Amino acid sequence: MTVDLVSFAHGLPKAELHLHLEGTLEPELKFALAARNGIDLAEKTVEEVRATYDFTDLTSFLAVYYPAMRVLVTPDDFHDLAWAYLQRAHAQGVVHAEMFFDPQAHTSRGVPFDDVIAGYRRAVVRAERELGVSAELIMCFLRDFSAEYAMATLMDAVRYKSWIVGVGLDSDERDHPPAKFAEVFARARQEGFLLTMHCDIDQVGSIDNIRSVLNQIEVDRIDHGTNIVEDPSLVALAKERGLGFTTCPVSNSFVTEQMKSDEIVALLREGVKVTINSDDPAYFGAYVGDNYVALAEEAGLAASDLVQLAINSFEASWLTPARRAAYVAAVEDYARAEGVTVAA
Repeated sequence: MTVDLVSFAHGLPKAELHLHLEGTLEPELKFALAARNGIDLAEKTVEEVRATYDFTDLTSFLAVYYPAMRVLVTPDDFHDLAWAYLQRAHAQGVVHAEMFFDPQAHTSRGVPFDDVIAGYRRAVVRAERELGVSAELIMCFLRDFSAEYAMATLMDAVRYKSWIVGVGLDSDERDHPPAKFAEVFARARQEGFLLTMHCDIDQVGSIDNIRSVLNQIEVDRIDHGTNIVEDPSLVALAKERGLGFTTCPVSNSFVTEQMKSDEIVALLREGVKVTINSDDPAYFGAYVGDNYVALAEEAGLAASDLVQLAINSFEASWLTPARRAAYVAAVEDYARAEGVTVAA
């Protein structure tokens, strides 16, 4: 039985663990929110917006990414953004999502923290009720801001512990190593939050930052992080701890010469819990199912490899053990129904 990898990949039940809600702002919604909030945009058509997506590295991406957020003002705006993503993700097989949001990108321009979290939370509740998709929020600190600002944001988030499953760290990694935020993450752990951090690909000092994240911060998961293959001892440590890696093939291909398929597949073959995600899909033109397909085509993966990646997405998630096991069973049932062998 021949398997159509495209339809198989999109229908495969999966969790998405590396998704920036602000990175799901499609041009059409950007125009709608700008009109709603009386904001004049320099671009006048969808084509003009997409023409600005000329990224060669992380810095050039962030230069477009942050200014676009000014159309997000009210709780309804944040709800509409997250709801639009969750519908698209549902259509590509996502049954569970752990979604990043960047409150400092909004509070720094005068939007109240409460408005941001209220809008996103409403979309989370709606997705469970209307789509059957479970979702969690992960609050990220922007590493280009001070550690003091991060700590203040953490204290804001403590009021919403039941709505926020964990904290992360993103934005420009240059000159902002993990150690800068060690105290913030230590306090976050004390408050009961799970921990993850971006270790972006091919940064200056990438492997040293990964080492710090593993040994000093002691995170529960690593975002991107494929440079870990440079140090086999760190790969072994990550495998021993059962840490997940939330890789993003298509976005990798925008900010470096290749999607890091060799590194992703090497980690997969090593038995590391590497997962596939979409990162900022409105900007990179590929949601999570599309990323499964792109990696499969680039690396020559079989349907059984995609099954393992989907299983990894649940095993690396922050679900309870019982829910995790139920989702893994659903992946295996889907694979068998499609005539794909499931590894013992």
